[in-house]
Amino acid sequence: MLYQVRMDVLIPKDLPVEKFNEIKAVEKAYSQDLQRQGKWRHIWRITGQYSNISIFDVESNEELHNILQGLPLYPYMNIEVMALNRHPSSVRDDDS
Repeated sequence: MLYQVRMDVLIPKDLPVEKFNEIKAVEKAYSQDLQRQGKWRHIWRITGQYSNISIFDVESNEELHNILQGLPLYPYMNIEVMALNRHPSSVRDDDS
C-alpha cells in the first residue's frame, strides 16, 4: 500500500541544541534504513520549511502507524497521511 505523508517538524525553542542534534542523527539512520528496505520510497524537502513529503510502501495502516511513531522526531511533528491508489490512466507499471 502506498501512502503520501507530509511531516512538519516543530522543534521547541527550549530544546537544547545538543539534544536536537542527537535526535536528528538517530532519525537520519532510522529513515535511511527504512529507505534501504524499500518501505520509505521517496522523501522530498518542502522549500523554505522544516517539512517533507514522503512516499511509503508498506503492508498496512498499522505498519505505517508504527513506522511513524518510531521516528525520533515524532513527538515534534504534525503528520498528514493520504492513502494512494494507482490511477487507471497511469502509463507506469511500477507505481502501485
